[in-house]
Amino acid sequence: MKVSGPTGVSRPQEVRRTEKASGAADATSAASARPIADTVAVAGIPAEEMTPKVRDAIMNLMAEVDNLRRELERTKHRLAEMERLADMDTLTPIANRRAFVRELTRMIAFAERYGAPSSLAYFDVNDLKHINDKYGHAAGDKALTHVAQTLLHNVRSSDIVGRLGGDEFGVILAQIGDEDAAKKAQQLAETVQETPFEWESAPINIRLASGFYTFDGKEDATKALAFADERMYAAKRASKSGG
Repeated sequence: MKVSGPTGVSRPQEVRRTEKASGAADATSAASARPIADTVAVAGIPAEEMTPKVRDAIMNLMAEVDNLRRELERTKHRLAEMERLADMDTLTPIANRRAFVRELTRMIAFAERYGAPSSLAYFDVNDLKHINDKYGHAAGDKALTHVAQTLLHNVRSSDIVGRLGGDEFGVILAQIGDEDAAKKAQQLAETVQETPFEWESAPINIRLASGFYTFDGKEDATKALAFADERMYAAKRASKSGG
């Protein structure tokens, strides 16, 4: 007949297994609680006051703080993207007038402070109305986008290209004086003319009128734009009259 041990008494092997399991659980619990205990200790709460309710409250608070940090980062990214879009022209892949004028103002202040003149090149698309009338406004939009991309790909990373409105474009040529600015404005106009875009399998050439103005910080952005615009139209009138 098989004899069982006394009721309610564990055998030695079972006692050892129970002790080991209990010790492992205690070690795990202690390891998970240690970072929180450390955090609380830093906050001035003694470790002996770390009751389960206090620990749960602190863990919930830390989780909420972590969520708020993540949401703040997402908000920062969204704001940065909105600012970038607010500076972009609605049609072309370059700065709009507001952003361009802001950068021009910054460059004028730089020129005044450091005595390093920079220049503003001003461009107008000739005969855009003819393109719109002959091929449609979608072709005219493509012409403006082509001009913007051509200007953008033929300047330095330190230069700023913007659409000033309608068929007019500007380029801030950082730390470039009169002589070099004249050459660069002419070179950009020639590059646009020499690279036609295709519309319905037909190449369309674009001609730009150009002018420039070199500023040294004694003027504001409005005057600099007006001076460059005036020179551009003077060149345009001379071209039409054959001068």
